[in-house]
Amino acid sequence: MTTGTETAPFRRAIAIDDLGGGRFAAELGPHWTVGPKAHGGLLLVLLTRAGLARLDADAPGAAPDPLAVAADFLRAPDPGPVEMTTEVLKLGRTVSVVAVRMSQGGKAMLAATVTAGVLPDDEPQHADLPDLAPEPPADAFDPGAGQSVFGLSTSCDLRFDESSMTFMRREQGPPVVRGWTRPRDEPTDVLFALLAGDILPPTVFNVGGRFGWAPTVQLTALLRAKPAPGWLRVESRSRVVAGTWFDEDATVVDAAGRLVCQARQLALAPLG
Repeated sequence: MTTGTETAPFRRAIAIDDLGGGRFAAELGPHWTVGPKAHGGLLLVLLTRAGLARLDADAPGAAPDPLAVAADFLRAPDPGPVEMTTEVLKLGRTVSVVAVRMSQGGKAMLAATVTAGVLPDDEPQHADLPDLAPEPPADAFDPGAGQSVFGLSTSCDLRFDESSMTFMRREQGPPVVRGWTRPRDEPTDVLFALLAGDILPPTVFNVGGRFGWAPTVQLTALLRAKPAPGWLRVESRSRVVAGTWFDEDATVVDAAGRLVCQARQLALAPLG
């Protein structure tokens, strides 16, 4: 379990134990949370690790990288132990697929499919990416400074682009937020890029004073390349905020300027 102050807190937080028979166990720590609930990005990473471990057990080395993760959030797990069961749906030369179910206390929490293969090393022929500096500027907001209650900032480095987060000034603005993140005391890898697709505050906070818990209902992430060392820059935006629902598209770009993760989710908006 991570305390948020030890070395390599991300790697510790995503540790899994092989229980045999395609079953895996993990411990959700108290610092990778949003409020009292486990962070959705970290849950995706744990599901992915279990799925990749199952595929590697059945066909060693055949599908080393996650290509896509699609998850339905059935309930929100609390910090504490969880169990994951896996079922291989396809073993292929290019693409393999495994279903992963997460439970806690005998109740189903998340259901996902992990699509795996080999991430490309080629330079992209086309890329339409957000205009963000490779590293956070000196005036970027650090949610881990002072009396912050943003739990994730105790476990990884985070910086927010305040100009995009109008809610921090008690103003309204477009549902677009931007920031930077990187793990602490360990390399930036594809699993942290996956987590970064759900790392920023909800875009809906900028719209109409909607603050509070915004639970994810469904999230699909595409992994596009292995990230270069250093900061990841992230932009999240909503296309439609309507009634109790909003969508969110996140784009994650590495320090070398390559797209490494795209994440789209459907979530419930907090009450105004």
